[in-house]
Amino acid sequence: MHTRLLPLLIVLMAAVLLALGVPLAVSLAGAQQQKVVVDRIDDTARFAALAQFVTEPADPVAGDVNERRETLGKELSSYHDVYGIRAGVFYRNDSPMAHAPADWFLPRSGEVRDAFQEALLSRRSHDPEQVWPWQRRNLVVASPVIRDGDVVAVVVTDSPTGQMRSRILQGWLVIAAGEAAAMLLAVGAALRLTGWVLRPVRILDATTHDIATGRLKSRVAVAGGPPELRRLARSFNEMADNVESVLEQQRAFVADASHQLRNPLSALLLRIELLALELPEGNEEIASVQAEGKRLARVLDDLLGLALAEHSEPHLQVTDIGALAAERVAAWAPTAEAKGVRLVGSCPPTTAWADPVGLSSALDAVIDNAVKFTPEGETVEVTVGSDRDTSSVVVTDNGPGLTDEELTRVGDRFWRSGRHQNVNGSGLGLSITRALLSAGGGSIAYDHHEPHGLRVTVTVPRHGFAAGEDLPQGLTDR
Repeated sequence: MHTRLLPLLIVLMAAVLLALGVPLAVSLAGAQQQKVVVDRIDDTARFAALAQFVTEPADPVAGDVNERRETLGKELSSYHDVYGIRAGVFYRNDSPMAHAPADWFLPRSGEVRDAFQEALLSRRSHDPEQVWPWQRRNLVVASPVIRDGDVVAVVVTDSPTGQMRSRILQGWLVIAAGEAAAMLLAVGAALRLTGWVLRPVRILDATTHDIATGRLKSRVAVAGGPPELRRLARSFNEMADNVESVLEQQRAFVADASHQLRNPLSALLLRIELLALELPEGNEEIASVQAEGKRLARVLDDLLGLALAEHSEPHLQVTDIGALAAERVAAWAPTAEAKGVRLVGSCPPTTAWADPVGLSSALDAVIDNAVKFTPEGETVEVTVGSDRDTSSVVVTDNGPGLTDEELTRVGDRFWRSGRHQNVNGSGLGLSITRALLSAGGGSIAYDHHEPHGLRVTVTVPRHGFAAGEDLPQGLTDR
């Protein structure tokens, strides 16, 4: 969620900064150009005032030299020499009254011609088209020279815009630097904001995972974050308390019921044994009653074992999984041999973080199932392996196996395949195995074994919890 929320906030803040920065940059460019235009208008007005009383063009033959025209020409030449701006005063017939430089004349088309034509209509240039830093254009300003109410000439200035564009670009750089600094501050604020908002969510997610994996004592610390998330944390803790209470009541009921039923069931089986002594030997009815009684006793024992497995605290320690698996293979070898099944093991030394007693019980249940359902003459293989993070014990058999639908249900309480109802068992062995492994952070998985049979993989973590890291509720290191 953090990787999705943070880019969204950054995009929104970038959009806000652009919405503020772009108009500011445009306004800055407009202000710089307006300043230049006003300055050029003042210059053209001054030249127009000088040209207002200049007489008609002098007759060179007659030697008539107009002093005011000479003064105007000197002013324009000085203006061009100092500022590099071309300027001229042109009569209505395009002939020059005075101009600088000497080789500059009124063009027949372009911006200068357009400004000249506009000034002939007695309109002074006001708002030339905006010149941007990437445009190499000149700025043209024209003012009419009016005498006796008539436009007798036009003053035109053609200004280079290099300095103006440089100032605009410098102003834009300052704005960009300010935008970048504001963006950095905004990103920092967004990081803090998203961290503040999402920290309770991450804690809630981690706690939910802990509870889902059997650490029912885990709770969310109600601190920090928005008020809505704090209320959610409190509600979650209340829900977790209620769920834990219900599960504890369920476990207590199963344990108490199975424990309390064992005594009357044992007495009943004893009375059945005494009754059998009074009946003829080989009575089928009494034998059936005895078999059902023993099956009920096994179910009660398994129920008690399941309740204890779900409630007991595993004692985790570094364990040689290879040696433990080899020990269980050796213990089950006589049973497999008596059934005509070959039990083999490949158990190289490898360590893992596990409860030796719980893992031994889990392997007993898995190997027992494999031997039980493997036909005579077939082989059960137990293989130990490991990778960087986990160690595994894989038990494969060549029995009838399970269908895809049955694989989704194997390990459920009291579930047994309809094809195996005639095989002794309560349907709780693999449920107990899963409870024992989950308590220590392990798992059990089922798959097909080719060409036929079942493949059961028991996995346990290779590493414990780092120093300073919170241990899962209910787990102890020894």
